[in-house]
Amino acid sequence: MEHIEYVYTVGMNEEDVERHLSDAETGVLSLADGSRAYGVPVHCKYEDGVLLFRLTDDDDSEKLAFLDATTEACFVLYEATNGDSWSVMARGPVAPVDDPAQYDEAAINERFGPARVFDEDIGDTDVRLFELDVESVTGRRTPRFD
Repeated sequence: MEHIEYVYTVGMNEEDVERHLSDAETGVLSLADGSRAYGVPVHCKYEDGVLLFRLTDDDDSEKLAFLDATTEACFVLYEATNGDSWSVMARGPVAPVDDPAQYDEAAINERFGPARVFDEDIGDTDVRLFELDVESVTGRRTPRFD
C-alpha cells in the first residue's frame, strides 16, 4: 500500500503518562462480557495510582452489568490535533470504592463535575464510585506533541 500515509509514534515517559492521567477529566472505559464489548465515556479522577470513576445507577444500567462481568477493564485517554496526537491506555480490575463515605456529595461534585443522565428520573438514580487499580499503563505520542 504505497499511497497510505503513516505517522510514527513514540512511547511516553512515565512523567508524561502521569501528567496526562492527573490532568484527565474524561476518557473511555472499555468493558467486556464474554465476546461482547462495551465502551462508555466517563468522568474520571486519577489519585495515588488509582483511577476513580463516578457512574450513575438507575437499577437498569447496561454499563454496570458489563462492569460486573469484566475481569480486566481498559481506560483510554487521547487527544488528536492537526496531525499530532497522544494516547494513554490503563488496564486493571475495576471495583466499587472501598470506603465511599470518604467521598461526600461536595467531594464528588468537586472531582467529577455534573452527572450526565438520559431519561431517568434523578430521584431514581444513585451515584456510585468505582476504582480501576492500574496494573499496566502505556502512553504513546507523535514526536512533535508536547
